Amino acid sequence: MERITEIFVVMENKPSMLGDLCSYLAENDINIEAIGVFHDTAKLYVKNLNKAVKLLQKLNYTTELRDVLLVDLENRPGALAELATKLGDEGINVEYCYGTLSKKANTTSVILDVSDIERAVKILEG
Repeated sequence: MERITEIFVVMENKPSMLGDLCSYLAENDINIEAIGVFHDTAKLYVKNLNKAVKLLQKLNYTTELRDVLLVDLENRPGALAELATKLGDEGINVEYCYGTLSKKANTTSVILDVSDIERAVKILEG
């Protein structure tokens, strides 16, 4: 598990907006490590965070930085259910979740925004 910072981007919900956003980042050598798109927002995890934020703000995107958790899970049925249940049983709400490929064999990674990140870290590390 790792605490990471994602970029929360507000964008219009219309054709080509996602393509434009991703193309602009690619043209500026920003690799998207993980992405979640929800109606009129995108959540991005990139390695070059400061550069990406500056580029997006230059194009007048509204951005916000959020601390979230990146958790590697065994790639098997029930792994995410166990994680979500463990947090839920301790009163931690998962605000949203999206997945990404993992660099580790036989694992998948999820990015979680939770109601109390400090407690979630303690619960998951304990």
